[in-house]
Amino acid sequence: MKLNVVGDPESRPVKNEVDNEAMGGTELMKYALYDKIDSTLMSKFNIIPSRVRELSDTKKNILWLHDLPQDPESQHLKNGGWKKFDQLVFVSHWQKQQYENFLGVPPSAGVVLQNAIEPIEHHEKPTDKVNIIYHTTPHRGLELLVPIMDGIEKALPDVDWHLDVYSSFGVYGSTWEARNKPYEPLFDKIKEHERMTYHGFVGNEEVKEALKKAHIYAYPNIWPETSCISMIEALSAGCIVVHPNLAALPETAANWTLMYDFHEDMQQHANRHALTLMDAMRLTNDENMRGRLQMQKSYVDGFYSWETRVQQWTVFLTSLLT
Repeated sequence: MKLNVVGDPESRPVKNEVDNEAMGGTELMKYALYDKIDSTLMSKFNIIPSRVRELSDTKKNILWLHDLPQDPESQHLKNGGWKKFDQLVFVSHWQKQQYENFLGVPPSAGVVLQNAIEPIEHHEKPTDKVNIIYHTTPHRGLELLVPIMDGIEKALPDVDWHLDVYSSFGVYGSTWEARNKPYEPLFDKIKEHERMTYHGFVGNEEVKEALKKAHIYAYPNIWPETSCISMIEALSAGCIVVHPNLAALPETAANWTLMYDFHEDMQQHANRHALTLMDAMRLTNDENMRGRLQMQKSYVDGFYSWETRVQQWTVFLTSLLT
């Protein structure tokens, strides 16, 4: 399959200050944590999600890292900088190992407390067509997915499918909207395609409703992730998830997904994703796959639920007070 890429695959966001309007993964986790943990316990801690601006002299300082060690905001942890904090919290074991390898953070300086979601309620999937969804920011692989779907349309002319795209840097707040500009030709191509719908940025609840109708989360990821909340939500929604084994995605997936080997050549990467995605489209009506998706949902709803994670956070914070 030959790629016809629209957009700029080399355009990558450079993170700046967290916008007050932002509702990305870090913000969703922060607000949920403060809402669910006992307020008396939380009052004893200064929990900082990724961006360090001020340390407390009266509370224990916890740095809750969501980013990569290569991020400029993480460089202060080098050369013993990690000692400023009572503890570091990582969102995956892969991420923790990266900080140890790249910044020299010792293993004892941090713990892993993975991300969490509110499980998506049980539902029935539509049966009229194969519904595919992409529901994360565009720089993570959308520029590959659109030409992939063009190729699949030619390879599987008799398969009725539709791709819904929920993707915009608007999730990070109004100051990030300008970063959509390189992707506008890609968004326009989606809007013009009769089998694709571009939804832009919508609230998380609307995305969850869309996941209930989706059969497949197509995610040809090209941006190393420390965790993947969009994948966790798709797994909870009973979607078949198609993705490469890049960064923390294998850990997040926990062997429930259709995963292929990442390739640094984008043409090869796209070919591998296309083949795996076509297999997923075939499996949407497979009885064995339906049974597997039920087991997948049970696992994810238990392991990644906030009910489970609140217990772990409570034990962790309490242990720092003794």
